[in-house]
Amino acid sequence: MKKAYLLVMCSVALNLNAQLFSDNFDAYSAGQYLGPQSLTWSTWSGTEGGNEDVQITSANSSSAPNSIYLSSTSANGGPQDVILKFGQLYNSGVFTLQNKFFINAGKTGYYNIQGAITVGNLWALNVHMDSGELIIDDGTTPNLVVTSYPEATWFELKIEANLTLHVWKAYINGNIVGTWVNGVNTVASADFFPIQNTQMYIDDVMFDHMPFSVPALDAMVADIDMGAELATQNGTPTVKVVNGGSSAITSLSVDLTYNGSTTTQNVTGVNIATAGVYNVSLPSTVLVAGALPVSAFVYNVNGGAGDNTPSNDTLIEQINPIVPAPGKMVVGEEATGTWCQWCPRGAVFMDLFESKYQDFWAGIAVHNGDPMTVPDYDSGIGTLIGGYPSALVDRLGDVDPSGMSSDFFTRIQTAPKATILNGATWDQSSRVLNVSVRYNFALAANDNYKSACVLTEDGVTGTGAGWSQSNAYAGGNNGVMGGYESLPSPVPAAQMVYDHVARAIAPSFTGMAGIFPATINVGDAHIVNYSFTLPAEWDENEIQIIGLLIDPTGKIDNAGSVDIPTAVSNGYENGLNAGIGQIVSKSNPVALAPNPANGSSAILLNLNTESEVHIEITDLNGKLISSGSYTNISGNHSIDINLNGISAGMYAVNILINGTPYLEKLIVE
Repeated sequence: MKKAYLLVMCSVALNLNAQLFSDNFDAYSAGQYLGPQSLTWSTWSGTEGGNEDVQITSANSSSAPNSIYLSSTSANGGPQDVILKFGQLYNSGVFTLQNKFFINAGKTGYYNIQGAITVGNLWALNVHMDSGELIIDDGTTPNLVVTSYPEATWFELKIEANLTLHVWKAYINGNIVGTWVNGVNTVASADFFPIQNTQMYIDDVMFDHMPFSVPALDAMVADIDMGAELATQNGTPTVKVVNGGSSAITSLSVDLTYNGSTTTQNVTGVNIATAGVYNVSLPSTVLVAGALPVSAFVYNVNGGAGDNTPSNDTLIEQINPIVPAPGKMVVGEEATGTWCQWCPRGAVFMDLFESKYQDFWAGIAVHNGDPMTVPDYDSGIGTLIGGYPSALVDRLGDVDPSGMSSDFFTRIQTAPKATILNGATWDQSSRVLNVSVRYNFALAANDNYKSACVLTEDGVTGTGAGWSQSNAYAGGNNGVMGGYESLPSPVPAAQMVYDHVARAIAPSFTGMAGIFPATINVGDAHIVNYSFTLPAEWDENEIQIIGLLIDPTGKIDNAGSVDIPTAVSNGYENGLNAGIGQIVSKSNPVALAPNPANGSSAILLNLNTESEVHIEITDLNGKLISSGSYTNISGNHSIDINLNGISAGMYAVNILINGTPYLEKLIVE
């Protein structure tokens, strides 16, 4: 979430008088590998002194003369992968890890904290630094902290983890920038790994541990979640209260103050045990633009009994919601497949974005190699990704589904050329869905922009092995992932429900060119029509219509997403430039769109293999109107029909595909 906040917390910082470990790298000589000289430093594989290891450098340092430098240009990161071993597994008390970083301008940095002695078994924390933005997650909940760091200058990042209470804090240069309840509360090592585009210096590394004594009665405000992150969003705020004492908490009150208003929630009849977390929900609140403080105050604990630690009763955050560009909707396309063992991660994060960003987000799950595959969509997205799972946010570039936030926040603030309104007619008996996509241009554009229309379906199920989901998270050894850790691998088809499933894309992944005029002025409106025939097994109540505007570089400029009833309510509009619909029924690889038509129509083909196609159009008396033959065509293909000079009426369109005949009726208006 783009919380983009600066936290101020009424608390007393721990006084760490002694350190378990510190290293400023000044005892080593520049050019030497780190691992062979230290019992505390190693590599992910344990092989020291080679490509995985890091060399001491004197090119830059926080405390002269030395530091270490990690960098990578590889899409997969590495090969450096350096481990700082904490010496044991810590699961209680307060653990502190402190490092100084220097990230070159426009570059990235990354490290994580491992929650098990054997690396790769459990991630407790991920810290991403990218072009001045720092994001922290615990492997399950993204964007626990989103804040800024100074580029091209040394700064100190401290993570303070109360493993007993599960409350973690982050500090930059001594100022607290985040507090949260962490999903994993064991720590064993830190992994410094250069992802692609990393240029990261590290110096003055320290870790320490102190026991934590639990007081008798302590209600601690651990986090404030406004339930929304974008200005104009209406969220339900939640305040996390942690029982930091030995006595159970049975009642409490919470005040939340934001934008000049204070709301109160009284809680009774609870039994919050030591280290227990209770989420206090407060009345819905609309976020407003601008940096404003929000504060939470817990009091009246157990009917007013004295709280032994009043310093943590209040948490003050300064939130500055992202302001969306007017009419902007961001598209997330997830490359996935039931065969892909890591793809449950994509499903979890697609659901998360759907719930968090609602009307600002359109999620599309593009399947590969399973019964939900749309060949044209699959092949199109395949040219832009490096593997599975992957995601594209407005087609900016390939990212992991867990890393869509940065691109989302960039795109939601980018003014679109046009806003989009989808209209439709729906015929239940024929199952024909005619769609009109209206583009209301707010900025000047040209004929290099393209139109496309996507249908997605939620709640998709099926039977057979192809519908079972491979699951690397089974058993929990690869961390928590939205409940998949409690499911087997593969997850049986009977237990799987697939959402955001791409069912059709028209006319193609790259969109329809040449439908807009050479000059589009501010205020112009252009309408493109599509026609779909929905197979009987699709649930029209779960279908989303997503109209797309694709810019000349292939990025998605904007989108509009509605369900069928809303589109019908919006009304269907005839466009001057009729678009080509996508044939979606695998049992019938042929369709006509638009139909009825005036001036032009198109024959839409969905061919699994290269085919020879012969077409004849006749009137109802059998008189030949036009004909044509085509060879070596495959996939989603369209053949234009020129209707100029053809009288109004009904015509027969006879299509022969590799010797198999198909008949369609065309109505000319």
